[in-house]
Amino acid sequence: MRTISANGLILPVIGQGGWRIGEDSDNEQNEIAALRRGLELGMNLIDTAEMYGEGMSEILISKALKGIAREEYLLVSKVYPHNAGAPDIFISCDNSMRRLKTDYLDLYLLHWRGDVPLEETVECMERLVSTGKIRRWGVSNFDVADMEELTAIPGGEHCAVDQVLYNLDTRGIEFDLIPWLEKRGMGVIAYCPLAQAGTLKRMHKGILTDEVLSSVAKKYEISVIQLMLAFTLKNTRLTAIPKAGTPQHTEANAAAADIQIAVEDWDKIDEIFWPPTVKMRLDME
Repeated sequence: MRTISANGLILPVIGQGGWRIGEDSDNEQNEIAALRRGLELGMNLIDTAEMYGEGMSEILISKALKGIAREEYLLVSKVYPHNAGAPDIFISCDNSMRRLKTDYLDLYLLHWRGDVPLEETVECMERLVSTGKIRRWGVSNFDVADMEELTAIPGGEHCAVDQVLYNLDTRGIEFDLIPWLEKRGMGVIAYCPLAQAGTLKRMHKGILTDEVLSSVAKKYEISVIQLMLAFTLKNTRLTAIPKAGTPQHTEANAAAADIQIAVEDWDKIDEIFWPPTVKMRLDME
């Protein structure tokens, strides 16, 4: 599996998303098998949050990781904005580690910006690093102005990643956010790269039947889903975290890392799913 450097933290280009897993006991065994298959295929970054099922995602992930050496995987979790200051952030971090049954997190993110001053959150994140509870920290759903404010704070330059919504039909970050992060060596983690979650589901269905995408996918003997994932991976400083409910879905996702699409075919796709030409509002899901 190819990797990227996120301000010095090495991440695989495809990880595994934990949104909306662990919430239905009927799906538990398939979800566990999907996560374990991903680890076998080199998708060793697993992303979750205290918000996901109010901890149920973290608990399911701990079951999937049982018996696997801790150095074999990277754990990412996120703290609610209202818990992002002292002492709440330390309680939240401890609770996430307890549910994940781990002694440390590889990456801990502020889920989105709230009312807690960024200075306080950065100070707390740095304390968590110094105590060994997290290796690195980052943010999620931050636009350029937020990142500029963050990095002006002492310690803010230590931010490793910005996790943001990005897929074929949500490309606004290409205009300024991705270049801004690249210039500073920070990584991008793309959530919902397949537009499958939440309010994106309707868009997802339309994309799957798009004639241009279907014709390009047919040419390369891949699925439209794999083509969408290959699109996100065109950027060499980006990690995508698709969710998979079965080992078969995980295998299809992993295969997307090796898909090579000709420039002329990407050009065809750009004519339908336009790249941004002006600053756009940061989308969130």
